Amino acid sequence: MADESILSDELIRQLIAVGEVDILVGLPTYNNAKTVAQVVQAVRGGLLKYFPRDRVAILNADGGSKDDSPMLVQAASISDARNSGPLQTLRTLHCISTRYAGSPSAGSALRTIVSAADLLQAKACAIVSPESDTISPDWIDTLLRPIYRENFDFVTPVYRRNRFEGMLVTNFLYPMTRALYGWRIREPYPTEFSFSYRFGNQTLNSDFWHQDPGQNSPELCLTMAAIGGGYRLYQAFLGPKARVEQAAADLVVAMRHTVGTLFWSLAQNSTSWKDTTEIHALPSTGAEYEVTTDSVRVNRKRLHQMFCSGVAELEPVLSSILAQQTLLELKRLCTVVDDQFHYSDELWVRTVYEFAASYHRAVISPDHIVQALVPLFRGRVYTFLMDNRESSESEIEQHIESLCQTFERLKPYLLELWATGQGGS
Repeated sequence: MADESILSDELIRQLIAVGEVDILVGLPTYNNAKTVAQVVQAVRGGLLKYFPRDRVAILNADGGSKDDSPMLVQAASISDARNSGPLQTLRTLHCISTRYAGSPSAGSALRTIVSAADLLQAKACAIVSPESDTISPDWIDTLLRPIYRENFDFVTPVYRRNRFEGMLVTNFLYPMTRALYGWRIREPYPTEFSFSYRFGNQTLNSDFWHQDPGQNSPELCLTMAAIGGGYRLYQAFLGPKARVEQAAADLVVAMRHTVGTLFWSLAQNSTSWKDTTEIHALPSTGAEYEVTTDSVRVNRKRLHQMFCSGVAELEPVLSSILAQQTLLELKRLCTVVDDQFHYSDELWVRTVYEFAASYHRAVISPDHIVQALVPLFRGRVYTFLMDNRESSESEIEQHIESLCQTFERLKPYLLELWATGQGGS
């Protein structure tokens, strides 16, 4: 049932005026004026082209933008009869923009959209990032058709990425999610995804909305809910992923939202992952993966230096998190010159699993545990960069697959740590 407590009276009036819809596209915004108009035009084009006779609406949930993002959404969604061609008998395409209460939050934005989709009885709802300037109208069909026409419940994307982009996904989130939950979901933390009425309705009362992971990383929480709830999953190739420039300092925030949320979810979904032994492919559309090998400037030497200084400075903290042998191996790596440095798959997986178990045991504050993993992840990134600097697309995929298999092979180690409470030195 829609949580009307988070829907303003004005928004409820607008939703009632629209009535029931077949399809809703949600667009969360906060100061996205540079790209949002282009995104809305693509969304509108996709709805007109692929769902011309269905009842459709766009809902913009804004966090209080100072750059007129909501106004640009409204302007970009206005129908232009001169460009409608043979589609002039279409139903009205409604566009609603609302300012949700509170400070800007991904969780508040998505919860508003999910509640609105439930109130509108939308059979299918897609979420689109306002920064996805690589979007085409085809994305709308690709995301919505499995839900609307084929009765799937949750659709996650696959993107074409540069080999050195999204390394938190390729070196941590994808392989660990796959090993624990048994599904080959390439993007467990999607910026574009879609869901059914059944899924949205049943997640509205989930506890995660009221906790930090649900506020900061609702997309990942929803993915975990779809996996753990036994819903029908689907994967769809969309094309190139928009590049969002991020400062090095953003890595700590990114790891809080990914590492912290995945670690947190293990306790919430323990019955879903402990007994999983098989790995399943998802029904899908398009490529399972695509990698480009364009050059990307990365300061590899700096990554190596930050790994070594991090291990030295955080040794007392790491000793409370890691097994003694693991910490000794990391300290040994700090004595190796950069061109001989190699943070192996097995050592990385043991590191991650020991961190996950320590997070569960709350040996120190959860945030401090995640922050302590940051320099170690930089060391892993250094190794990934060095191993793949001359690799082809297929070789990179083989390296990612090998890492996934290592996560799977060592899963009993995590189960042992989880059951015995052992860990730090």
